[in-house]
Amino acid sequence: MNERFDQLRLLEAIFFGSPKPIKPDHLKRHLPEGADINGLIIELQALYANRGVNLVQIADCWAFRTAADLAPYMKIETTAVKKLTRAAVETLAIVAYHQPVTRGEIEEIRGVALSKGTLDTLLEAGWIKLKGRRKTPGRPVTWGTTDSFLDHFGLDTVDSLPGIEELKAAGLLDSRPAITALGGRGVLLASGDDGEDIAPEEEDEEADEEEELLPEDFGEPLSAVETSEAADTNEPDQEGGDLGVSESELESEDEAQDVEPVT
Repeated sequence: MNERFDQLRLLEAIFFGSPKPIKPDHLKRHLPEGADINGLIIELQALYANRGVNLVQIADCWAFRTAADLAPYMKIETTAVKKLTRAAVETLAIVAYHQPVTRGEIEEIRGVALSKGTLDTLLEAGWIKLKGRRKTPGRPVTWGTTDSFLDHFGLDTVDSLPGIEELKAAGLLDSRPAITALGGRGVLLASGDDGEDIAPEEEDEEADEEEELLPEDFGEPLSAVETSEAADTNEPDQEGGDLGVSESELESEDEAQDVEPVT
């Protein structure tokens, strides 16, 4: 009797300490030779039948598992705060103000392609839903906001969304002209080294400073130099003619003609 009780305790310790289910054949090396392994497993299963942990069969293996009726009490729910990306916020705003809207219309309004997970993120958050299909070629799916969206942002209906004037008053929209607003955000940059806009007056002042670095009489105009060189190479010699004969050579020829040969 004590020997079988010890075998049950050993079998219990083996199942408890094993990280994975165990086959009955693998228990032979731990138990005495001739031990009734199957009988011990059934007996141990009966002992744990009404406990918080049960000995259950998984395929051809055995392992301890939490009682099935206690599973609902073992769940732990946590709230994970997930920050929306800029693309998701812009997409949500477009859906809210233009619903029902298709994916292609969202991309056209934003000016960029919509990533695959953006709509999935908003759909998972429960803020958008499918509204139907547009009666156009291809029958694209249209999207709209949900009641959860209204509840989260404290709105009664979609008509309660703030208008353009209200957004400007709250500082959420820039009331300046688009070119000025983009320049202020650094989107439109001049060719300055520091990335700041350069006014026309400043450009003229910089040009004047560059001109003052060199004296007025420094060098000659390139056009004048080229003109003088062309004149030296192309104009014929007034005294020597077109053949380019020098004055000394002409004089030597005249002397040779005046001398009579000596007989």
